[in-house]
Amino acid sequence: MNELSDINDIEIDILTNNPIEKNSLKYIWLYVPIIWFSGTLVIIQFTAFWRDYAWIPPLFYLLLPWVIFIDFFIFIFTSLFITKLILIFVELLHKPREGVFNIKEEKREYNFWCIRRVLKKYIIWIMRNSPMPYIDIIGFKLIGIKADFSSSILDCWIDLEFVETGKRVFLGQGSSILSSMVIGNYLIIKKVILEDNVVLGGVAQISPGTIVRENTIIGAGTMTSFNQELDPNWVYIGRPAKKFKPNKYAESNRDIRIMKDVAKGIKFTEKI
Repeated sequence: MNELSDINDIEIDILTNNPIEKNSLKYIWLYVPIIWFSGTLVIIQFTAFWRDYAWIPPLFYLLLPWVIFIDFFIFIFTSLFITKLILIFVELLHKPREGVFNIKEEKREYNFWCIRRVLKKYIIWIMRNSPMPYIDIIGFKLIGIKADFSSSILDCWIDLEFVETGKRVFLGQGSSILSSMVIGNYLIIKKVILEDNVVLGGVAQISPGTIVRENTIIGAGTMTSFNQELDPNWVYIGRPAKKFKPNKYAESNRDIRIMKDVAKGIKFTEKI
């Protein structure tokens, strides 16, 4: 493995990044056992419902929408459970790690990265297509992404490992958080951290190794550089991201949070 500093001469550009690796396609067969077991459980449940209620048409059609709704979630959470088991086994064979890897020289690292991406993409895709809000955050948590229910992360792409987000993080539509990139013959994996109250504008991109401090706003279309650290309480724009102006709302937001915390700690007593 090369040290991270050895790749300083490689220019990371969104146009050179290939987010959907062709090598990953050969691992799609891993979906077969996941879908088979999940689908079988759904069929068993629906067959039991049909056997017990098909002879009572009014009750059958009354319960049918609810049964379909329940079966949908049985399929999702069974898929999540099976995917998690496979991921545990895969990560026992080869533990994920950060670094800069030459794809030709370190094929094992690259191949296991592709396997993890294929498995995690599937489960997050079906959970994001659920009619229930915030269920995708449950998926993120279970596959190892640090995310909070106070955040809005539905309309963006988040890499599925080595990402930490704080509280009240807002990620705009079409934005992306990339903790890994393929640049030429190199696979780059480096943790991305977004602290509390970070706002990411639409179609913005966070590159591997980026640390975004609290109360930072990243403008629409902005792209950070590899290993860039963004100071707290600032607005950043540009490609690569540069300081534009102080975030004048950071102080007022902090005061509001402090007052809420104080209010929670106050105990009111009623005089008789």
